[in-house]
Amino acid sequence: MAKTSFKLEHPLERRQAEAARIREKYPDRIPVIVERAERSDMPDIDKKKYLVPADLSVGQFVYVVRRRIKLSPEKAIFIFVKNILPPTGETQYICFHSCS
Repeated sequence: MAKTSFKLEHPLERRQAEAARIREKYPDRIPVIVERAERSDMPDIDKKKYLVPADLSVGQFVYVVRRRIKLSPEKAIFIFVKNILPPTGETQYICFHSCS
Protein backbone atom coordinates (compact mmCIF):
# COMPACT_ATOMS: atom_id res chain seq x y z
CA MET A 1 0.00 0.00 0.00
CA ALA A 2 1.43 3.37 -1.00
CA LYS A 3 1.77 5.96 1.72
CA THR A 4 -0.04 9.22 1.28
CA SER A 5 0.85 12.56 2.73
CA PHE A 6 -1.19 14.23 5.43
CA LYS A 7 -2.11 17.00 2.97
CA LEU A 8 -3.62 14.51 0.54
CA GLU A 9 -5.55 12.66 3.25
CA HIS A 10 -7.04 15.78 4.85
CA PRO A 11 -8.53 18.72 2.89
CA LEU A 12 -7.09 22.20 3.50
CA GLU A 13 -10.28 23.52 5.09
CA ARG A 14 -10.37 20.70 7.63
CA ARG A 15 -6.66 21.14 8.46
CA GLN A 16 -7.13 24.88 8.94
CA ALA A 17 -10.23 24.40 11.11
CA GLU A 18 -8.45 21.85 13.30
CA ALA A 19 -5.40 24.11 13.67
CA ALA A 20 -7.62 27.07 14.62
CA ARG A 21 -9.50 24.96 17.17
CA ILE A 22 -6.25 23.72 18.70
CA ARG A 23 -4.73 27.23 18.80
CA GLU A 24 -7.86 28.51 20.56
CA LYS A 25 -7.77 25.73 23.14
CA TYR A 26 -3.97 25.85 23.61
CA PRO A 27 -2.83 29.41 22.74
CA ASP A 28 0.72 28.74 23.97
CA ARG A 29 1.16 25.72 21.67
CA ILE A 30 1.74 25.30 17.93
CA PRO A 31 0.24 22.36 15.99
CA VAL A 32 2.94 20.69 13.87
CA ILE A 33 2.67 17.84 11.34
CA VAL A 34 5.84 15.79 10.83
CA GLU A 35 6.32 13.58 7.78
CA ARG A 36 9.30 11.88 6.26
CA ALA A 37 10.31 13.03 2.78
CA GLU A 38 9.14 10.66 0.05
CA ARG A 39 12.60 9.45 -1.01
CA SER A 40 14.15 9.57 2.45
CA ASP A 41 15.83 6.53 3.97
CA MET A 42 15.02 7.72 7.49
CA PRO A 43 12.89 5.49 9.70
CA ASP A 44 9.17 6.23 9.82
CA ILE A 45 7.98 8.31 12.72
CA ASP A 46 5.24 6.77 14.84
CA LYS A 47 3.44 10.05 15.45
CA LYS A 48 2.64 12.72 12.85
CA LYS A 49 0.84 15.32 14.96
CA TYR A 50 2.67 17.32 17.60
CA LEU A 51 1.54 20.13 19.85
CA VAL A 52 4.74 21.98 20.69
CA PRO A 53 5.38 24.94 22.99
CA ALA A 54 5.45 28.22 21.04
CA ASP A 55 8.84 29.12 22.53
CA LEU A 56 10.49 25.83 21.52
CA SER A 57 13.21 26.43 18.93
CA VAL A 58 13.40 24.57 15.63
CA GLY A 59 16.67 23.02 16.84
CA GLN A 60 15.02 21.74 20.01
CA PHE A 61 12.18 20.28 17.95
CA VAL A 62 14.70 18.52 15.69
CA TYR A 63 16.12 16.93 18.85
CA VAL A 64 12.61 15.73 19.83
CA VAL A 65 12.09 14.18 16.38
CA ARG A 66 15.55 12.56 16.40
CA ARG A 67 14.80 10.94 19.75
CA ARG A 68 11.37 9.80 18.57
CA ILE A 69 12.77 7.97 15.52
CA LYS A 70 15.89 6.81 17.38
CA LEU A 71 18.20 8.33 14.77
CA SER A 72 21.92 7.73 15.19
CA PRO A 73 24.10 10.83 15.76
CA GLU A 74 25.96 10.45 12.45
CA LYS A 75 22.72 10.77 10.42
CA ALA A 76 21.59 14.26 9.40
CA ILE A 77 17.99 15.39 9.64
CA PHE A 78 16.48 18.50 8.11
CA ILE A 79 13.16 20.11 8.94
CA PHE A 80 11.45 22.04 6.16
CA VAL A 81 8.47 24.35 6.53
CA LYS A 82 6.76 24.93 3.18
CA ASN A 83 9.99 23.90 1.40
CA ILE A 84 12.05 26.36 3.46
CA LEU A 85 14.74 25.35 5.95
CA PRO A 86 14.09 27.57 9.01
CA PRO A 87 16.98 28.72 11.22
CA THR A 88 17.53 26.34 14.14
CA GLY A 89 17.27 29.21 16.63
CA GLU A 90 13.88 30.35 15.35
CA THR A 91 10.97 29.65 17.68
CA GLN A 92 7.95 27.62 16.64
CA TYR A 93 5.82 30.75 17.15
CA ILE A 94 7.81 32.79 14.64
CA CYS A 95 8.01 29.84 12.25
CA PHE A 96 4.23 29.28 12.46
CA HIS A 97 3.32 32.93 11.90
CA SER A 98 5.85 33.54 9.13
CA CYS A 99 4.50 30.53 7.21
CA SER A 100 0.78 31.07 7.86
